[in-house]
Amino acid sequence: MEIQVIGVQGLPLIRKGDDLPALICDRVTFEDGDILTIASSVYSKAKGFTRDLATITPSADAVRIAAKTKEDPRFVQAVLDSSSDILLEHPFILSEVPSGHIGVRAGVDHSNIEDGRIIILPPDPMGAAAEIRDAIQRITKKDVRVIITDTCGRSFRRGQTGIAIGWAGMTAINDYRGDTDLFGHVLEITEEAVVDEIAAFANFLMGESHQGVPAVVFRNCRVWNGHDAVYFTPEEDIVRAALKKSKKD
Repeated sequence: MEIQVIGVQGLPLIRKGDDLPALICDRVTFEDGDILTIASSVYSKAKGFTRDLATITPSADAVRIAAKTKEDPRFVQAVLDSSSDILLEHPFILSEVPSGHIGVRAGVDHSNIEDGRIIILPPDPMGAAAEIRDAIQRITKKDVRVIITDTCGRSFRRGQTGIAIGWAGMTAINDYRGDTDLFGHVLEITEEAVVDEIAAFANFLMGESHQGVPAVVFRNCRVWNGHDAVYFTPEEDIVRAALKKSKKD
């Protein structure tokens, strides 16, 4: 298998109201089966999922947490507003957002946007991926799979990596359970998070600073079978349970 990876070059700085699928289609020729990865930040900017810090009034909780994290209380309030659950307050805020994703500061970001403004994650990243996919199919008549990415830290390891927060046209997980390995052993627990693997390599091309490549196309990726249950349930998630316990203690 040979996979071609194409960074979408020449996109302008995205602003509210921009037709992101059309801008991408102007700069790349899609083929059926391509996987388009898009940084959540540019989708959010196009849709207006941004906030001005000057318009945010911090609550008592935001002021209290900001004193621990040494952050702007208005920024902390934006994180709280975007969160459905707070798992950790210090040394950084770790929270769950309504889509089920758990990340530092609810994915709220003040990089790659003007001073005094912040970007929030798309409130419905799965819907965002489906919307982009439908738009590309309408424009190009091609069947393209779509992943919305964000960067996230990892437990036990230094450094950020790209992960998928929304996807359409494929399952998140390639489920190998019931398959056999090279020696005929039946696989019982192997579930590969393919969308995260693709998002991670996309992030390598996108970069984390001034590279200006917020969309990447993967060509010749195979099709896989599986499911979308990428997030552990609260009952399954031992890390969440431990954080919750430590928070109470």
